[in-house]
Parts: sequence; structure tokens; C-alpha cells
Amino acid sequence: MKITKLFLPILLVLTVIVAGCSKENSQPTETEKQRETIRMASWSKPIVEQSNLYVAEEKGFFEKENLTFEYIPGAGGGDAVKNILSGNADIAFANLEAVLLAAEKGEKLRIIYNIYPENVFNLVSLKESNIQSIEDLKGKNVGVYSLASGTYQNLQVLLHDAGVKEEEITVTATGVLNFAPLMKGQVAATAATDTGLYDAKQKGLGEVNIIEVKDVLNTPSDVFVVTEKVFNEKKDLLIRFLQVYKDSIEYTMENPDEVADIATKHAVDGTDVTRNKEIIAIRNQTSKNTNGLGMFDFTVLKEVEASYVEMGLLQKAVNIEDLTTNALVEQLK
Repeated sequence: MKITKLFLPILLVLTVIVAGCSKENSQPTETEKQRETIRMASWSKPIVEQSNLYVAEEKGFFEKENLTFEYIPGAGGGDAVKNILSGNADIAFANLEAVLLAAEKGEKLRIIYNIYPENVFNLVSLKESNIQSIEDLKGKNVGVYSLASGTYQNLQVLLHDAGVKEEEITVTATGVLNFAPLMKGQVAATAATDTGLYDAKQKGLGEVNIIEVKDVLNTPSDVFVVTEKVFNEKKDLLIRFLQVYKDSIEYTMENPDEVADIATKHAVDGTDVTRNKEIIAIRNQTSKNTNGLGMFDFTVLKEVEASYVEMGLLQKAVNIEDLTTNALVEQLK
């Protein structure tokens, strides 16, 4: 009994020491680590086109990479770029034209992921208007989503290619995905995207003439872009975000029906599941990349830049090959 009483305090002390050492040597689990927030500035509100991001949230893709995702809406790619320049966001989902125009003004940017490798912009007019070419727009009112959007910049591409000056038409900002002014005869034509055109057709747009911008210049439509400062200081954060984005695109391609259901809970335009499926199918197609998801073809990029300088959309070359990198995408699984 005396021996037991003697050893009990010793055993108690040893237990405390061992427990303390174990706690000191143990590493915090992934859930115990504080998650980093990634702020993505978009050209729009949360819409069905970006359903893969809602999948990433619901399926825990962000959690897996120890990230918290914040969506910052905008009205056009120009808005998205302004949000990263002002520090309101880490990464921008924007059209390439908006990025190049900012770079021309001296902004230090890095383009890190090719979201849609092909040009999805177009110019749409009613058959009855008999607008067969860009020259037929002279003296007419033409709609764009906003003056900070890719619709406006791609309209400029068409105008320059046809030798039509912007002063020879009237450009009207009609709002994102808004075909109502065209259907009501308030504009003679409207610059839009493939998904915008799909929506309008479902709402009774009728027979139309379509001029595809990709037939003039096949510019990658949207990219992920960051400031040079964020690129240098938050590379690991960016790689983890891009991994989530790539994984969620692959999941969306494999499970479009499930993703269409998920979109009903997140997208401002996602109440119609049937429509969601069609929009997702269109975006799945435009996300495909023969070089691999997210990769850039530098030959195409240099052709785009040279064309912009020739057309006068850029006053000087911005050396797009120096702004753009596949380095982060190459590190993805």
C-alpha cells in the first residue's frame, strides 16, 4: 500500500508530461488550420454559366484546398479588372480585351488561366432588319451589355475589320443578357454572347442574322487575371484556386444534370433546370481546350495582339507573351 501511494504522484506527473509532449509534437489537422479566402471578381452576377463554382462550394472542393470562396459581382470585364487593381479582389474573371486595355495603360497584370479558348461573342439582328454586314449598321442604334463588357470591345473588333467608324453608329448599353431592346425594335442589332443568344431564342426572338466575331478574330473569350503583386506574393493561393476551378469544370462536364440542379440554388438566372442544362452544355463545350484545360496557345495570343494594334484598339503592343503564363496551370493535377 505504501509503495502504491509513493508511485501514484510520480505516475501522475509522467502522464502530464507525456500528454504535453504529444500535444506539442502533433500537427494541426486540415480542418484546424484557418482557411484562406480567395476573392474572385466576375464580369457578372452569379449566373448559370459559372455553375462549376457553385459545385465546388457544395462538393467541398474549396474545403479540400483549405479555401473560402468569395464571389464579387460586376457589370463587364472592365469592372472585374478594376476590382483587382483596387485590391477588392485577388483574381478577375474577365474578357481578354479588358485585360489588354488595362495593360496598355501601364497596369502590371499576369494572365494565368484560359477559361474559354474560343471567341463566344456575336452580333445579332432580326431577319426583317436585313442587316447582312457590319456596313449595314451605319446610322443605326446597336446594343451592348455595357461599355465595360466584352460585347462592346468585340463590337469594336467587327467595326474596325469592316472599316466602319464607331461615330457612324449609336452604341447603347442595354444591360447584361438583355435582348429586350432588340425584340422591341429599340436597337437594330445587339452585340451578345452565345448563351445570351440562346436565352433570347427561348423568349421568342424569332429569325435572326448572326455575325460571329470568331470568324474575324478568334480571341479567347475569358481568362483569369491577377495583378503582378498578387502573382508574386500569393502563388500558392492561386494554384489552389485554379486546381478547384479545373476540378469543378471536369466534374461539371461529367455530371451536367446534377450541376443544373445545383445551379437553381445559386445562380440569379437559375430557376429553370431545363435552361440550366442547355447553358451548361454550351459552356462545357467552350471550356474544352485541345492544349489542356486552362492552357494558352501563344501563337493565337500574339495574333490577337497584332490584330488589335493594326485595328487601333491598342495604340501599342503590350507584349502579351510576357503578361501570360502557363506556369501555374502546369502545376495542376
